[in-house]
Amino acid sequence: MNIVLERINNDYLFEVANSNGHRVLLDNKSKSLGSVKGISPMELLLMGLAGCSSIDVVAILNKQKINPTSVKMKVSGDRNEGEVPALFHTINVEVFLEGDFKPEKAQRAVDLSFDKYCSVSKTLEKTSKINYLVYLNGVKI
Repeated sequence: MNIVLERINNDYLFEVANSNGHRVLLDNKSKSLGSVKGISPMELLLMGLAGCSSIDVVAILNKQKINPTSVKMKVSGDRNEGEVPALFHTINVEVFLEGDFKPEKAQRAVDLSFDKYCSVSKTLEKTSKINYLVYLNGVKI
């Protein structure tokens, strides 16, 4: 796995690309001048967590011949403000699934993702408490 980062302007805007050419703009969201034109690196970590876990959940359900009609996640992270580095100490995730399947299947897929398969989750849990809630068809499990 390789990425390339290149500075875009004379400020904090960077473009990061993977080996397939997919690109993400990164910026410093705490800068005092100018507008923020990209995602902060810490936001990207939370996005990576949501993406990794979502891929796991869909794969786990697909193995059971279940294809959810909708998968959404809301992720928030609380950092150790005033410290350098300001690590996440708590990450909260809400997983919203829709489809015609049992709540137990939804909960089990999310549990397996966070507890066993998601590499991002397993990396972040070394410094952060990761909490998650699962909703199926709008109902909290």
